[in-house]
Amino acid sequence: MAVTFDLFGTLVDVEYPSDPAEAVARELESRGVAVPDDWHVAYGEKHVEAPAGAEVPLPPHVARALDSRDVDAERNVARHAVIAAFDPDVTRRDGALDAVRGAAERGPVGLLSNCAVPELVPRTLIRAGLRGEFDAVTTSVGCGWRKPHPSAFEAGAEALGTTTTGLVHVGDDAETDGGIVAAGGRFVDVTETPLSEVVSELEAEP
Repeated sequence: MAVTFDLFGTLVDVEYPSDPAEAVARELESRGVAVPDDWHVAYGEKHVEAPAGAEVPLPPHVARALDSRDVDAERNVARHAVIAAFDPDVTRRDGALDAVRGAAERGPVGLLSNCAVPELVPRTLIRAGLRGEFDAVTTSVGCGWRKPHPSAFEAGAEALGTTTTGLVHVGDDAETDGGIVAAGGRFVDVTETPLSEVVSELEAEP
């Protein structure tokens, strides 16, 4: 049995910027970028065409938003600004480490996380004391697809050497994480099954 865990809201809690556009704007300005007056409007517009369910990494979105207002920025400035704007305080949730290690005793275990910000997942794992606990780490910014799209779960399963029909996904969002069911796998909802009971739930008949 292979198991993947969601990260944010499942294994860890993080403090997100209350105003992401403003947080990115501050980091851009600190790097010498003249942020346009209507930045919040530009930030909220769609700038990158992508198929339904595909992940749009935030740095290209920010770069295109600046370009749409004729603002020139040096290469990689948008990326560095985004990474700095989403540099979170992280709290590992009670029972998270035991749940991951308990699952690992029964088969391959991976992380499968929606995240449009490069480097955020690795940083979060380090700060939560979870680095090195997974056989594979799959992110939407890395594989190109967001849960609940089947391709996201397929990528997570493939990284563990299995298929979605042999995958149990543990998460906190029935709409996104629960997409594993449509892909043929099994969903364990931590809003109903506490992390302290996840291992017992994994052993139960589906």
